[in-house]
Amino acid sequence: MPARMAAMLDIQLLRKDLDAVAARLALRGHTLDADAFRALEAERKAVQTRTEALQAQRNALSKSIGQLKARGEDTSAVMAEVAGLGDALKESAAANDAIQAKVDAWLATLPNLPHDSVPPGRSEADNVEVRRWSPTGTEPAALGFPARDHVDLGVPLGLDFETAAKLSGARFALMKGPLARLHRALAQLMLDVHTTEHGYTECYTPYIVNAETLRGTGQLPKFGDDLFSVRKGGQDDDTGALYLIPTAEVSLTNIVRGEIVAAEALPMRLTAHTPCFRSEAGAYGRDTRGMIRQHQFDKVEMVQIVRPEQSYEALEQMVGHAETILRRLELPFRVMSLCAGDMGFGAAMTYDLEVWLPGQGAYREISSCSNCEAFQARRMQARFRNEQGKPELLHTLNGSGLAVGRTLVAVLENHQRADGSIGIPPALRPYLGGIEVLRAG
Repeated sequence: MPARMAAMLDIQLLRKDLDAVAARLALRGHTLDADAFRALEAERKAVQTRTEALQAQRNALSKSIGQLKARGEDTSAVMAEVAGLGDALKESAAANDAIQAKVDAWLATLPNLPHDSVPPGRSEADNVEVRRWSPTGTEPAALGFPARDHVDLGVPLGLDFETAAKLSGARFALMKGPLARLHRALAQLMLDVHTTEHGYTECYTPYIVNAETLRGTGQLPKFGDDLFSVRKGGQDDDTGALYLIPTAEVSLTNIVRGEIVAAEALPMRLTAHTPCFRSEAGAYGRDTRGMIRQHQFDKVEMVQIVRPEQSYEALEQMVGHAETILRRLELPFRVMSLCAGDMGFGAAMTYDLEVWLPGQGAYREISSCSNCEAFQARRMQARFRNEQGKPELLHTLNGSGLAVGRTLVAVLENHQRADGSIGIPPALRPYLGGIEVLRAG
């Protein structure tokens, strides 16, 4: 059985000012059940008080045994009483473990507290635009002809949904020939820029992880329905279940789980290109055409693990790193500061980068960069030694640099030509053998 994981929120914040925590969570649209917490705390305190009383009584009796022996008196009755207290203490310890498990389970449902600078709001309609960029200025240039979407453009180049459905079902894609090569080239460009220019260490991580790893970054227990679980050969239950990663954030961030990182090793910048697997629970009926919302997709992930005082500077850097890829590919985009109600479960602050898709006539998310502060680190017990030599919780950040499939979609739609061919941005040409235009056949 894995060791009990710590809460993701600091429980001392709730004990100190429950109403203030409730107010901050309300900004996210989360209603904190204050009565439930108070009831759990009352039960925990009662068990703790009983345990302390039993320990004090046992200590006093143990002291009296020594005094009786010194006087040559019989100690059997007192020793029997001490033995009985030992049994009572074992029961009390079991009760303490049980109530602590209840507290942990309740705390695991609470999302992170939003940073004070996060815009108020409940949905994407309340997100705030920070800036936008286009090769021609701030607005995407008109194509000069009716825009096709990536499906119409991609099928002649090797995009095949019918065969993918035969192999796996809906929300999967098969790519062949020129399109598969373009997909691979995009991932390679991203990795090269992040490792050679932005200081990330490239990693190759497992694509299958255990439940403890998913609890560490907050996917479990909250988002179990969004995960694909797998069983080992011959296993017919979920005991020791393993899971396909929904993002490389999970495996990269958990590298420091249970570790005390050397201060000189910070900041840590890690990147990986992996497939990602999501059941898209609750998303049925949305983006059913094309590659925007798939059960399997590739992503180049960025993770930073830093000192607390550096995390918001690191967040701005990470957004800039994702922007660099979009600029190199000459893709119009905008940066959005997400409102409190639209942020992910573990985020204290999030920026989304949204790329312009002419085929949809809309901006769509292509990267999400978040500072989780100590939220994940507290559960993972990921720490470093500060200047005083004391262990202190790290801050963790994650972001897409970028989602490869959506970047492919954006390249097809933004660089399409009237004849259906695709112009290749100069930064990408070395990865395609110098090809300047991608054509069917």
